Amino acid sequence: MNAAATDAPCNIAASLPRLAAQSPQRVAMRCPGTRGPDGLARYDIELTYAELDRRSDAIAAGLAKRGIVRGTRTAIMVRPSPEFFLLMFALFKAGAVPVLIDPGIDKRALRQCLDEAAPEAFIGIPLAHVARVALGWAKSARIRITTGKRAFLADDTLARVERAGEGAGSQLADTRAEEVAAIVFTSGSTGVPKGVVFRHRHFVAQIEMMGEAFGIAPGGVDLPTFPPFALFDPALGLTSVIPDMDPTRPAQADPRKLHDALRRFGCDQLFGSPALMKVLADHGQPLPTLRRVTSAGAPVPPDTVAKLRELMHEDAQFWTPYGATECLPVAVIEGRELQSTRAATEAGAGTCVGRAVARNDVRIIRVSDEAIERWSDELLVAAGTVGEITVAGPTATDTYFNRDHMTRLAKIREGGRVVHRMGDVGYLDEHGRLWFCGRKSHRVETATGPLYTEQVEPVFNTHPKVRRSALVGTGEKGAQRPLLWVELHQPRIGNRERERIVDQLREIGAQHAHTAGIERFRFHPGFPVDIRHNAKIGREKLTLQARAIGD
Repeated sequence: MNAAATDAPCNIAASLPRLAAQSPQRVAMRCPGTRGPDGLARYDIELTYAELDRRSDAIAAGLAKRGIVRGTRTAIMVRPSPEFFLLMFALFKAGAVPVLIDPGIDKRALRQCLDEAAPEAFIGIPLAHVARVALGWAKSARIRITTGKRAFLADDTLARVERAGEGAGSQLADTRAEEVAAIVFTSGSTGVPKGVVFRHRHFVAQIEMMGEAFGIAPGGVDLPTFPPFALFDPALGLTSVIPDMDPTRPAQADPRKLHDALRRFGCDQLFGSPALMKVLADHGQPLPTLRRVTSAGAPVPPDTVAKLRELMHEDAQFWTPYGATECLPVAVIEGRELQSTRAATEAGAGTCVGRAVARNDVRIIRVSDEAIERWSDELLVAAGTVGEITVAGPTATDTYFNRDHMTRLAKIREGGRVVHRMGDVGYLDEHGRLWFCGRKSHRVETATGPLYTEQVEPVFNTHPKVRRSALVGTGEKGAQRPLLWVELHQPRIGNRERERIVDQLREIGAQHAHTAGIERFRFHPGFPVDIRHNAKIGREKLTLQARAIGD
C-alpha cells in the first residue's frame, strides 16, 4: 500500500522499524572489512535489521542535538560503508535533506554543486574535510561532522554523535509526501551536474514500482555495485552485500572479488552498470546463484547481454531498466526480448528499452530545444516517428534545486501533474515498445536531416574489430558534417590496416540509408566516459577534439 495513502509517514525509512520487529537478526548489510591472505575481503562487518534501525535512530537523535533536524540540507561525502548507510537512514528518519554529489566529478563542478545546494551541514570522511577547507567547499555549512576518529577540521565525530543519541528511541519523523527528501545531483555527463529534488513520495514510489516491475520479494541477497541503489534494499527486505570495489570505477572492478562475494553469500540479485556487466561477461565464469540481474546507466551492448545470459542459470532474468536520475524506472525490458531485437538495432532501428512500467505515461513529442510551459496534445508526433521522450508518473521529479532555467527546459505542466522531458529521443513501435535513439543534445543536424547516435553507432559496431563508435557533428546546426570516432578492440595497428577498416566501415554504412552519408572516420585510443557508470560516452569532449584537429 502507498505510504502516502495511510497515516504512516511517507518515508523510505518507514519500513525499517517494521522489518526490525519482524526479523531483528536478519542481516541487512554486509561490508568488506579485513582481508585474508588471498587478498579477498572477509566481509566481517555486518548490520542486522535491528542494528540498522537502532543505530540510525541513535545517529538521528545525536544529529538533532547538533542542529541537523527536519529540513536541514546536509552534504554527505562518505564512502560506501556502514557509516554511509547508517547516516542516510538517520537523515531520512529525521526528515533532514541529504545532498549527494558524485565525488569523482571535476573539482570545479563539485564546488559549483555545493555552492548551489548551499548545505547547512557537511558530513564527510577526513579527506573530504581537508578538501572542504583547502578548496573552499560548502562555506554555507555551519555544522561539520567527520567519520574520522578525531574532530580534525570538524565540530564533532560521527561516533560521538551516535553515542550522544543512544537510547533515544524511534526518531522517524512524520514526513509528508510533498516534503523534500533529498537533493541528488546528476552525473553531469551532458553538462554541469544538476541537483534533482526528490520528495518523499518519489522514493516511496520507486520502491513500489521496482518491486512490482522486477518481482522483488523480501529475503533475497543483492550485490548492488552502485551505492545509492543499496539504500533501496532494506526497504525491499533484502540483504545488501556491498562489493569490494571503487564504485566510481566499475569498469576497473576485479571480477575475482565480485565472484567471491556472489559465491560466499549466495547472492541471487545484482545491480551494475553496463561497464561492470562487461567485466563479468569478459571474465567468463558461471554465475549460478544469480536469478535477477539489472543493468542501467546506458544501453547494454548486445554481446554483453548474450555472454551473461550464457553464464547465468537458464531461469535467471536480465533486466535493463530505462530511466534517469530525474525519473526511474520509466520502462523495462528483459534480456531475452532485448536479444530478439538485436538485428533491428544493428540495422539502425535504435535500442529497444521495453514497455513503460505500470503507472507511467510515456509519450513522444516533437524535438525542440525550447522550454514548453504547458502540455498540449499538439506536441505529440505520429506513432513510429522519432521525437523527444517524455514521462509522467509517480517517480517523475518536478524541479531542480536553484536551477529555474533548467527546470523550465525539462518540465511541462499538465493540469495537476508534471511531465518530465527525458532529454532523449526515441519512438514507440506498433507493439507499444519504446525505442531509445540517443540523447537529444547529441543529435547531428545535417543538411539532409537529423542523425541520432543510437541509430548510427550500432550499425558500425557490427564490425568485428570495432569495440564501440561515437557519432559527432562539426559545423553549424542544419549544415553539420557527421564524423564517426572509432575505438578498436586492439587500437595499436598500422596505417594500412586502419585504411582497410575505414573502407569496410564505409561499405557497412552504405547498406543503410541513414548511415550512407557518413564518410569521415577517426580512430580514438579510448573514449572519455561518465564518472557514475563508466558507460556513457563523453561526446561533448569528442566533438571538441574533432574541432581541434580540423574535423
